[in-house]
Amino acid sequence: MEFNNTQAIYLQIADYVCHKIQQQEWREDEKIASVREMAVALEVNPHTVMRAFDHLQQQDIIYIKRGMGYYVSKNAPQKILQAMKQQFMEEELPTLFRKLILMDTDIKDIVSRFDDFKKTISTTR
Repeated sequence: MEFNNTQAIYLQIADYVCHKIQQQEWREDEKIASVREMAVALEVNPHTVMRAFDHLQQQDIIYIKRGMGYYVSKNAPQKILQAMKQQFMEEELPTLFRKLILMDTDIKDIVSRFDDFKKTISTTR
């Protein structure tokens, strides 16, 4: 995994775990990689992975079974999707709106392009 400089590494690791859950590589109530295994695989300090896991526990995406390891929480994919939508609406969409205003672009043009894009996506699935 290559890390970028725009986001804390522990958050990038949390995103990586969420991606695995969203792609159903790790399913509800299924054990995930241990802190040590993930640290070795991602070539990071175990404390960084632990911080990512703590963050995901606070969001109820994973949970710990004492002495057994970390597991995917019930409804984790839905919780991840909800968090992604909230982040998009609060952070990314306002940036897009500012750009549209600067370019004097009508939202109707965007909706039309989005509808066309959705059609191409649905045919490639």
